[in-house]
Formats: sequence, structure tokens, C-alpha cells
Amino acid sequence: MLRRWATALAIPVLFLVVAAFSAPRAEAGGAKGGKTFVVKPAADMAWEALPGAPPGPMLSVISGDPTKGAYTAIEKFPAGFSAPLHTHPVDHTAVIISGTWIHGEPGKPDARLGPGSYLFQPANQKHTTACDAGSECVFFIESSGKFGIKMAEEKAPAK
Repeated sequence: MLRRWATALAIPVLFLVVAAFSAPRAEAGGAKGGKTFVVKPAADMAWEALPGAPPGPMLSVISGDPTKGAYTAIEKFPAGFSAPLHTHPVDHTAVIISGTWIHGEPGKPDARLGPGSYLFQPANQKHTTACDAGSECVFFIESSGKFGIKMAEEKAPAK
């Protein structure tokens, strides 16, 4: 019962968060105030591989360009996707739409984030990212700059 209530509450919250993130990025047009609606039905989204990322993540850009600067997008990871310890050069904000995103930080237990969950990843902070094997992970992402990923260097074995 509690799970149904939480899911029912999470969906409107998710839409409000996405609307809040997307509002300042409305495209210029002929409407009053120089802006028009941006409407992207799920069936019309164009998916492409996330440039510079390990194989697996797919992206449908809402605004900006992840190869040049700040952007917003709907992104998805395939079920069972996993990226080892790494960093990003810019801040990322994400809201999980479906699936279970698994976020890990050195020395802490993994956080399992289901639909409606929020995640802020500060620039240059080491973390792991995975998607539970049960289903793909779909999420809204806002990035403060160009996408980049740097795998954490492994220390040489002690002699």
C-alpha cells in the first residue's frame, strides 16, 4: 500500500522537476515573450549513443549539445549496465524515470535509486554508476557543461 502511494506521488513530482529544469531552456519562437512550447512525445525521441561514454548509454537531447556545453536530455542505460569508478568534469543532476540506478561512492554503501529519485553528482567526485539487471534505467539529466568521463586511475599493486 505504501509503495503504491509513493509511486503515485513520485510521478507528479517527477513531472514538476522536469518542468522546472526545462523551463528556462524553452526555444525562441513567435509566442508572446519570444518563447514557444517544446513538445517531445516519447515515440518521437531520437536516441543516439552518448559521445565519449562507454558503450551502452543512449541519449535523446532536449536542449544544448553534450559535445559542446551544457545540455538537458533523457538518457537510458541498458539493464545490467555498469561503469567502474570514474569522474565527470561538470556537475550532473538526474531524476530517475524508470528502472533502478545504482550509485556508488568509495567507502559508502551503494544507493539504489528508483523512479522519482533525485541525484546530484558534483564535478570531479569519484563514483560508480550502474543499472539494475531487472530493467533499463531511464532518467532526466541536466549537465552544467560538456559531457566528459575520466576513469579513476588504479594504484599499482604494493610490492
